[in-house]
Amino acid sequence: MSTCNGPLEGLRVIDLSAVISGPMATQMLGDQGAEVIKVEPPGIGDLTRPMGTSRNGLSAIYAAVNRNKRAVILDLGQEAGLEAFRKLVATADVLVQNFRPGAAERMGIGYEAMSEIRPDLVYASICGFGFSGPHAQRRVYDPLIQAASGMAWAQGQGVSSDGRPALVRTIALDKVTALTAAQAITAALFARERGLGGQHVRLSMLDAAIAFHWSDMMWNHSFLDDSIEDFGEIAATADLADMYRIYDTADGQLMMVAGSDIEFRGVCRAFGQEELADEARYATIADRMAHIAELIEWQTRELARRAVDEVVALLDDNGVPCSKVNSIADLATDAQVRHNGSVRRVEHPIGGAMHQAEPPVEFCRTPTTVRSLAPAHGEHSEEILAELGYTHPEVERLREAGVLG
Repeated sequence: MSTCNGPLEGLRVIDLSAVISGPMATQMLGDQGAEVIKVEPPGIGDLTRPMGTSRNGLSAIYAAVNRNKRAVILDLGQEAGLEAFRKLVATADVLVQNFRPGAAERMGIGYEAMSEIRPDLVYASICGFGFSGPHAQRRVYDPLIQAASGMAWAQGQGVSSDGRPALVRTIALDKVTALTAAQAITAALFARERGLGGQHVRLSMLDAAIAFHWSDMMWNHSFLDDSIEDFGEIAATADLADMYRIYDTADGQLMMVAGSDIEFRGVCRAFGQEELADEARYATIADRMAHIAELIEWQTRELARRAVDEVVALLDDNGVPCSKVNSIADLATDAQVRHNGSVRRVEHPIGGAMHQAEPPVEFCRTPTTVRSLAPAHGEHSEEILAELGYTHPEVERLREAGVLG
């Protein structure tokens, strides 16, 4: 059995970021073995610390994206705090920040300044709308990027009668940005291993969102002339509505998609009417789309008179893609989730008993590990400063000066 803590073991990451896009990215690096040091200002610290549901001062959202980190408080507005930060950067492989464009440079901790201290540093900057341009200095939250990227518009198509834009009720684009950032950072580290040195990695939430949306949302807006076969906007036309339809059963809800001929035959067999699959009007996908309203009516009727578990079993037995609609409260008890070990119970020293998601990727030679849970604000300040060579009296002077909060 390997004793390795993950494929990134031995790397040190300085996490200057807050909320989700940066902290989730650095947690992924921590799950994969990197040592992550979270640097926060005095006062509240990361804005998610007091946000949402909490116990004993630990919020669930903060705990969810800050495990496998140590935490230090440094007031970077004071020269003594800035000097300690420079010493920390000198030991680092990666630095991640998500300040508004220009803020890090004004603080003296931008890429140019930090790369002078550590020339092979991978420095990742995350912003909202872009690093320059008309909206670069806007404050940003996930719903704003949903609006700007076309996502909110797309969600309204085929849902409301007037096509009114709607938001996805999760901070999807913060998390898409985090995933994009983590991949980009590991790519930059790989380039460094090949002798190409450190570099500045920059990405905006808007650009990450547009890249994420493009394959399906933009299929009618990719070709630049009029000679196209217009398939309608994704989920906005009757032809596509069935793909995004949630069906009611006698005691719950179900999602199923039967696009291929084989899958449609499976639906017919599951409901005891296999002869429907042989009718000319249902012979091909195009035929079925032409008669989609009557098929939806039939499927709705058949599903409504059966319990959800019965339907899932029937569809599974006949090879039809399907899933019960889980409530978020019941997710941890889903049979497949339990089998995968996707969620585990932990005992946080502050928050007590909690459920948390496990790292989602398995490495057969360099397994991911959860070595520590989310730290308290400044929990490791003295420990980290001692590692940088500060004596106990020096640490106390920094504390008295308010550098450590």
